[in-house]
Amino acid sequence: MELLEKIKTRKKEADKSMTVHWFETSDSVSRHYQFQPDGQLSMRVVDDSRPVVNKMVESFLNKFFPSGYPYSVSEGYLRYTQFRALQHFTSATLSVLSTQSLLFAAGLRPTPAQATVVSWILKDGMQHVGKLICSNLGARMDSEPKRWRIFADILYDLGTGLEVVSPLCPQLFLELAGLGNFAKGMAVVAARATRLPIYSSFAKEGNLSDLFAKGEAISTLFNVLGIGAGIQLASTVCSTMQGKLVVGPLLSCIHVYCVIEEMRATPVNTLNPQRTAMIVANFMKTGKISSPADLRYQEDLLFPGRLIEDAGSVKVGRDLHKVVRPSKLQELKEIFVEEKFLLNHEDKWTDLVLECNATGEDALKGWLVAAYAASMEKSFNNPSFTTLQDAYEKMNNVFPTFLSQLQTKGWHTDRFLDGTGSRFAW
Repeated sequence: MELLEKIKTRKKEADKSMTVHWFETSDSVSRHYQFQPDGQLSMRVVDDSRPVVNKMVESFLNKFFPSGYPYSVSEGYLRYTQFRALQHFTSATLSVLSTQSLLFAAGLRPTPAQATVVSWILKDGMQHVGKLICSNLGARMDSEPKRWRIFADILYDLGTGLEVVSPLCPQLFLELAGLGNFAKGMAVVAARATRLPIYSSFAKEGNLSDLFAKGEAISTLFNVLGIGAGIQLASTVCSTMQGKLVVGPLLSCIHVYCVIEEMRATPVNTLNPQRTAMIVANFMKTGKISSPADLRYQEDLLFPGRLIEDAGSVKVGRDLHKVVRPSKLQELKEIFVEEKFLLNHEDKWTDLVLECNATGEDALKGWLVAAYAASMEKSFNNPSFTTLQDAYEKMNNVFPTFLSQLQTKGWHTDRFLDGTGSRFAW
């Protein structure tokens, strides 16, 4: 009995000596939690012995980059963010100079600080008209978000430029200010409409909201810094019109360059005519599927409508009645009887017409058929429907593997974004 009591006593003492503890990290602060033998929970902040610079860098990353960065975002996000910051800085600086010029044109001689307030007065009327006009172009922006994002900033700088030169024509103050705000109104809608597809291309872990919030934080920070720089320039170098005419175009060039580099770094993963043609062309040449990151620097951001010969020189979105003669229509329907597309080969290109409910997979099928047909026809002088049939059969053989690899690379194939291209229904 005494032996049993001694064992129980030692067991109780051992249980009391055992402690449960863990570490938790929140807002860059590590805390050590521990249950004491009496059941009480204790907590202490773990001392961070790192240099102050390292702490500041981590704090900056936590506030302005998504949680889990860099593993929670796609390739190219850092480069995109760097140029985005510089873009907002130059844009805000330029905005202060333009507002000061508007006040000069109106006959006022304001202090530089007052110029930052007046922008709220002039943003009405024509700007709203510009917004309404640009809002009708949403489908085109879905198809080419990079191109329209660049177009938005060029428009914005054009509007700002009209404001900057307004003191040279004070009698045309209202006309210049109105046109400037009209251009800015269109730019604002285009920039906002393309923001979501651009952010979506970087989200890897369902962290779109986090990406959006941190991106806006960076924009706000560098806008504030840019306003400060603008006030300083307006007080010194740009206090005269000659100074504005030198600094303004320079800032505008930097601004547009930054936007172009942002867009080049963005790996958009939706299918549009240009990206689909590039995927098919690379597949025909190498047998491999390119990822969104592989294609981002190859895209033509300003003139995306060029035909790619290795992809069958496909044009998509033309009206069916302009593409196919009535005598050919039934023959094409017999070849593609189970498909949601029609192909018609011309001398210089191949027309692809999609049904109303066609998806990205249907567009890929059509593009592959066109590419295989073009490859086969290089050895024939007179292309025939037999060539089209052979190409269709070859596409069906490779398409399951092709589609699987495509989706593995991160491409979204559920939709095909052809802008305002024409579609048909039987």
